[in-house]
Amino acid sequence: MGGAELLHPVVLHHVVNSLQWPALRPLQEAAVRPLLDGNDALLLAPTAGGKTEAAMFPLLSRMAQENWSGTSLLYVCPLKALLNNLLPRVGNYSGWLGRQAALWHGDVTAGRRRAILRERPDVLLTTPESIESMLVSATVDHEEFFRQLRAVVIDEVHAFAGDDRGWHLLALLERLSRVAGRPIQRVGLSATVGNPDDLLRWLQGSGLGERPAQVVAPHLAAAPATASPPAAQGEVELDYVGSVHNAARVIAALHRGEKRLVFCDSRALVEELGQRLRELNVTTFLSHASLAVDERRRAEEAFAQERDCVIVATSTLELGIDVGDLDRVIQIDAPRSVAAFLQRIGRTGRRPGSTRNCLFLALDGAGLLRASGLLRLWQQGWVEAVIPPREPRHIVAQQILALALQRHRIGDRLWAQEWNGLVPFDKSAEVILRHLTEHGFLDSDAGMLFIGPQTELRFGRRHFMDMLAVFTAPPQFTVLSGRTEIGRTDPALLTARVEGPRLLLLGGRSWRVTYVDWKRRRCFVEPAEGGGKALWMTGGIPQGLAYEMVRAMRDVLLGADPAVALTRRASSRLAELREEATTQVHPGGSVIVRDREGEVRWWTWAGFRANATLVATLGDLADPAQRYDDAVIRLRPDLDRDMWRTLTSDAVDRICLPEVTEKALAGLKFSVALPPRLATATLAARLADVESAATVLREPVRFAYL
Repeated sequence: MGGAELLHPVVLHHVVNSLQWPALRPLQEAAVRPLLDGNDALLLAPTAGGKTEAAMFPLLSRMAQENWSGTSLLYVCPLKALLNNLLPRVGNYSGWLGRQAALWHGDVTAGRRRAILRERPDVLLTTPESIESMLVSATVDHEEFFRQLRAVVIDEVHAFAGDDRGWHLLALLERLSRVAGRPIQRVGLSATVGNPDDLLRWLQGSGLGERPAQVVAPHLAAAPATASPPAAQGEVELDYVGSVHNAARVIAALHRGEKRLVFCDSRALVEELGQRLRELNVTTFLSHASLAVDERRRAEEAFAQERDCVIVATSTLELGIDVGDLDRVIQIDAPRSVAAFLQRIGRTGRRPGSTRNCLFLALDGAGLLRASGLLRLWQQGWVEAVIPPREPRHIVAQQILALALQRHRIGDRLWAQEWNGLVPFDKSAEVILRHLTEHGFLDSDAGMLFIGPQTELRFGRRHFMDMLAVFTAPPQFTVLSGRTEIGRTDPALLTARVEGPRLLLLGGRSWRVTYVDWKRRRCFVEPAEGGGKALWMTGGIPQGLAYEMVRAMRDVLLGADPAVALTRRASSRLAELREEATTQVHPGGSVIVRDREGEVRWWTWAGFRANATLVATLGDLADPAQRYDDAVIRLRPDLDRDMWRTLTSDAVDRICLPEVTEKALAGLKFSVALPPRLATATLAARLADVESAATVLREPVRFAYL
């Protein structure tokens, strides 16, 4: 019996008659039996591969066949906008069976939440932060609300697993299973990743080895060994334009009459490009995280209804949000990963007869080199492995405090049971619990633990709202034109010295600041003719490129072209970059160069984290005042060959973790709730790439003198 025939008859009826599908897609067909059997699963498919339906159809069938009641299914997403986008679709599917779906996240009104608590929906679409909020809230009877929970769907699970939100989500799922009194079926949805089996094992949490699980990815199983390289599976072109102004001119001139989605990897670049496109009379919309929700929603709805237009966005539109039928994707410079590129190019080619496509516009030589390296990796079929951040001790501290809020009092010997033995939330966290108690984050009385004064002081504002999210957002000021919220801006723009009026760029328009309410963090503006500036400071752990990406960039400098269409401008600029880098790259290993000013640089091409590890390992050989990057480390100026060989002969056997600064530590949320040595060790482990550093140290080193 095929997968479709196993679905509940009402679901199958609507698939055939309401959706008028002639058949299920391969992923949807393959997912039915394991999900009906209650297995955990990871469903893999390219963007627009029907993953939501692959999960919902069998789970709704289980709901009907097994007569689930109450809120029995959670659908978790990383973005509120994605949840908003999914609600009509999931609500429609639930309605086939007389079931209801509802939305609960930070933008949902208090009145709507009260209605949800009164009449609990069968399916709740939400975020991890909102689940945490419900568990610790005094106004939500979480024991009653989650008592009937049977399954959870985690959309874009790779986006969670790659950062601390993934550890937070895993810990929440264990706590939910304790409330429900049963294991909860876990179904992850993901685009293609480099290590699906590892990702599924991670997703299972404490159920690993106890619950059956499988990766469902028929598109991978069906691919023949001699399949065409990815470059043959889409129209990809790489151009060099040299500036934002030129990028705007190219976008305005190309593909007129078509709907174009332009990705930028910073909010400030979205704003600048959006403004320049409007100056060229291009119908332009903007989307990024610092725009007001209503502003973003209006832009996305208008873009979906237009034909000849452009929407300029950060990665907020990377994850499957429906903005209508796209014709073109344009990428400014390059995304951080091959996985992100696959998501972005996957937004196109959905119409019958259309082709997936992406045009890269490089603003400078560095952007051109990054794009070329990324496309080399894509051409080879390589995709990053999703690796959860190491040693999430600060999340353990957050979870212990959140559990104390949820339960009011927790036993000083029984607390670890709440996570069902999941490492590192198990008894190995005793040292963290002891620190929390000794430093007043928890109080103790008669064997019971409860919230202490330090937690109230550090995290107690607005009903412990700061406890709910595991990421730190830099402070921003809300920008208002009259009563209309435009978005948020960095306070640095409001404090910098300026000549004349203070002008902001937000929503692709310039605004003149008329008044700043410093106490309430609000900034009032009125429209201005032009000249506005956009700025958002980035916080948290320093980011850089991975070893594989930087090595692919080195391959490009050594003469390897990506197998995509290169414009004459791109080819010419690549030739210049190769000429400039003749002393910086060598196919047999790394290069140490002394320049005319006497500075000595080691061109490792190892990536940011590996270089951080190498700097710590080299000790006195490295210049302590430097700011290393993805490709190069500055060494002491008196270095010679003999000194290098003597002092690095055993370096591969004594690799050190990077040093951690106070500023970097401040970006690790909840680090104040950890013993200082553990907080430092956590961040050092995350900054390190020991394996790549060892690879570089084993390579031959060539010395060059200019």
